[in-house]
Amino acid sequence: MIILAIETSCDDTGIALIKATGKKRPKIKVLSNIVSSQVEIHKKYGGIYPFLAKREHIKNLPMVCKKAMKQAKNPKIDIVAVTVGPGLEPCLYSGVNFAKDLAKKLKVSLIPINHIEAHIYANFLKSELNPKVFPSMALIVSGGHTQIILIKDFGKYKIVGETRDDAAGECFDKIARTLGLDYPGGPAIEKQADKFNPKTSKLEINLPRPMLNQKNYDFSFSGLKTAVLYHFKAQPLKIKKSKAYIRAMAHETQQAIIDVLIYKTIKAAKEYKVKTIILGGGVSANKELRKQFKSAVKKRLSGVEYNVPDKKYSTDNALMIAITAYYHWLKSKSKNWKKITVNANLRL
Repeated sequence: MIILAIETSCDDTGIALIKATGKKRPKIKVLSNIVSSQVEIHKKYGGIYPFLAKREHIKNLPMVCKKAMKQAKNPKIDIVAVTVGPGLEPCLYSGVNFAKDLAKKLKVSLIPINHIEAHIYANFLKSELNPKVFPSMALIVSGGHTQIILIKDFGKYKIVGETRDDAAGECFDKIARTLGLDYPGGPAIEKQADKFNPKTSKLEINLPRPMLNQKNYDFSFSGLKTAVLYHFKAQPLKIKKSKAYIRAMAHETQQAIIDVLIYKTIKAAKEYKVKTIILGGGVSANKELRKQFKSAVKKRLSGVEYNVPDKKYSTDNALMIAITAYYHWLKSKSKNWKKITVNANLRL
């Protein structure tokens, strides 16, 4: 089966094609995976403008589709899949409308996909999805979402914890803006944090770890953002403009977020006695988060498997949409294209 998938939930235009075979032991062959980024367009605004992003999606989709088809050697498409939410509504509509037109033209079914669910199934490109991995606990962390999700079985989810305000990625973006760093904030802060040397630094910054000791599994990052802002404003101009200060603050910001993410997820995994830990979402591309999470699972969760997608599949892409679509098809969840609609606030 050949699946063409479309992803336009935010500012990346993605189209991928896969060849999927097998029911009990599915195998996925990647035929193409094209992503057109809008980072340079939105960078000057310090964030994403939805209607500008929509305009770029509409412009990019035909070109990206043509490139993806060519790379895949123009196979016959059996199913079209598309992200229907959550995400930025104007962006989602651009992808869904394109997918509907394509499904109608090709006379094939269209499978609507939840973007968060797709981040989970990005992990199963390199490892099999079988009953042995369940129950699993997923930490999905991105610019728009920070959720701890219990996966009981395919399609059976329970959100056990989520952010009450800013998502972790949003917190990175806002703190980066305070420090005068580029957008997107996550990679910018990671780059500065990598340059921090605790042995030579004369600065000691201690930020809060919000909600770390509360009994629930929820997050709150607005207080961390505010703490950074107040600390920054209190510094003399010479200090807060210095490389040493920027690097020290970036390092402490990154570590504060990582500490809370890992602690809460490990705690939830222990309570629910899961077999597998899954990390996904754009922030999961952070190498320090990946390294420390792997170490924490090994030390604190005996016998629990740790899964994280390749870094290139952590950020938004259509390949994860295609993989998820195949598992939906196996469960007979394809739909007529006329019945598909967008839901910007879609939940699992």
